[in-house]
Parts: sequence; structure tokens; C-alpha cells
Amino acid sequence: MVQTAERNSGNEASDNVIHHRHLIAYNEAAKRVSGSVLEIGSGEGYGIRILSPLAKEYFAFDKHPTPIDPAFSNVVFHQTHIPPLTGIADNTIDFVVTFQVIEHIKNDRYFLEEVKRVLKPGGKLILTTPNIRMSLTRNPWHIREYTPEQMKKLMLDIFPKTEFLGVYGNEKVMKYHDENRKSIRKFTRFDILNMQYWLPRCMLRIPYDLANRMNRNKLHQANTGLVAEVTTSDFFLKEVSDQCFDFFCIAEKN
Repeated sequence: MVQTAERNSGNEASDNVIHHRHLIAYNEAAKRVSGSVLEIGSGEGYGIRILSPLAKEYFAFDKHPTPIDPAFSNVVFHQTHIPPLTGIADNTIDFVVTFQVIEHIKNDRYFLEEVKRVLKPGGKLILTTPNIRMSLTRNPWHIREYTPEQMKKLMLDIFPKTEFLGVYGNEKVMKYHDENRKSIRKFTRFDILNMQYWLPRCMLRIPYDLANRMNRNKLHQANTGLVAEVTTSDFFLKEVSDQCFDFFCIAEKN
């Protein structure tokens, strides 16, 4: 398994806040999904544990192996690079869920077109991706991040019927976010040439992961109570804005 700051399972104490920020998407999806479900970017597999019991059949795609509990007999895993969605026929899926994935995809439009292809008429895509206006530094694992305006344009070009919500945090989460911002500035103040914004992404990934892990551990040590106390219930959805952490899009195929 390739482990980077992009992947978390909830087992690392310092990842607690980002883990619950991801879990809110799965909990919200659990209120909506049924029938045949395709998850693109199954990662550590915690989404499978939440969503697959609600599905008749569950297809999980990821470029790295995802551990699958044999108890989830309705789950079929494909280790593959996407797009395309190889092996999934047209008009066969009721719900596609893909959380924190599209920012990694070079051809994001083709990615969405493939999702639309496999969805049944009336089927829905549930998607999250970071809001660049709330990002504290450049993430070299991401090909791009979106503004609210860019996200809306991309989605509406492919799915004219899309609801745009945002993932937000309460005062506890925002306190952590502020502490995180201050801590990151202690690292980035040495980047006097703004190299993070112009060096090739491949050159930044290892330094980014090391600094990110150091920063999360430092935050946890300095704010153990705050980090440990954040749960999924400290995150919520409301109308999208510049202040949301992530976009939460629900798109329906006509």
C-alpha cells in the first residue's frame, strides 16, 4: 500500500480531523444511496463499510489495493486507473460516489462524462473535492483544485441538474483550522521563492508528505484534546460558498 498524506484510515490520531471531514461525505451519501452503487476511489475501504450494506451491488474502484472484508459479499473491487470506467456498462449504475478524487484526475471532463455514461437515467453522482479558497498550501498530489465558480461550470456542463452544497465545520473545527494555518505558516515562511507554486508537482510530493506529517503530529501534540474531540458531527452541509472546506455536489443524469 502506498501511504501518503492523501490517504487516511482513522487509525492515526493526528489524522482525526481530516478523517472525520471525509466521513461526513459518506454519512450524507448513506442517506441517499440504494440499488447498484459504484465508488470511485475506495481508498482504505471505510466507505465500503458504511455504504455497501445499503446497496444491492457495490463496485469499488481504486488505483491501489483496497482491503475488502469477506463479509461484504456484494462488493466487487477493481484495481485500475480511471478514467475510463472499464468493465462498467452504459446505463447500469444507480449511484456513483467519488470523494476527494476528481482533483487527482488529469482529464476531469472525461471523468465526469464516463460517470454519466454508466449512470442509469435518473441516476445520481455524489462528489466531493476541496475548495481551493480554503486550502492552506499547494497540494502537489492534486492536479488542480477548484473555486466555487469553476466547480459549478464544470459540473453543469456535464450534469445540468446539479445541487451544490458545501462541507463546513463548527467552532471546534474552525479553531483547529486556525491553528493549522498558523502551524503551516511556520513551514512555508522558509519558501521565500514561492517554490511550492512553480516547481513540478513530482518534485514536491515527498517534501510535502514529510512536512504534512510533521505538521499534523505537531498539531496533535500541541492540541491533543482539540484534535481528539472532533467527530463527524462537528461537520455539516449547507449552501456552497467560498468558506466551505469541500464542495458536495449531487448531480442527476437526465
